[in-house]
Amino acid sequence: MSSATSFYDFKPLNKRGIEVPLSDYKGKVVLVVNTASKCGFTPQYKGLEELYKKFKGTHGDDFVVLGFPCNQFGSQEPGSDEEISTFCELNFGVTFPLFQKIDVNGETAAPVYTWLKTQKPGVMGLKRIKWNFEKFLIGRDGKVKGRWASTTTPVSLEKYVLDELESKAEVEQKE
Repeated sequence: MSSATSFYDFKPLNKRGIEVPLSDYKGKVVLVVNTASKCGFTPQYKGLEELYKKFKGTHGDDFVVLGFPCNQFGSQEPGSDEEISTFCELNFGVTFPLFQKIDVNGETAAPVYTWLKTQKPGVMGLKRIKWNFEKFLIGRDGKVKGRWASTTTPVSLEKYVLDELESKAEVEQKE
């Protein structure tokens, strides 16, 4: 889908294999993360869930985390979609949406990830994901507002998420 102009143009499959139009998240702030259950960064699931719940409590449904499991880095996500979902729920209380396991790099990369990497290349302009738990922040307009490496903790993104959430309030006040 090279003609995509926004995040909302994609329709990845959820963990049950059902197409989910990302246009369902239009007008929301979205944090997209490629995840893995057997990675040194796996404990970030807890921080992602805390971030999700915090802003759900203060901003309702205006913010969502979307997890995209990936097995491309050290085979650290070997389970089925059902096993991944169960693991996340039992070990980290994950309630944010998880999608079907995907590739994020190479010829088989999910179209949404190809688009994300084009919109916000990494260090030195590299258009690849370096490891599990890289994060992309999508603004209410469907544009990529930020990209962070695996080492960036979810709690350190609070200010960026809040800035995007509050951008709606500024727009509404001007109208």
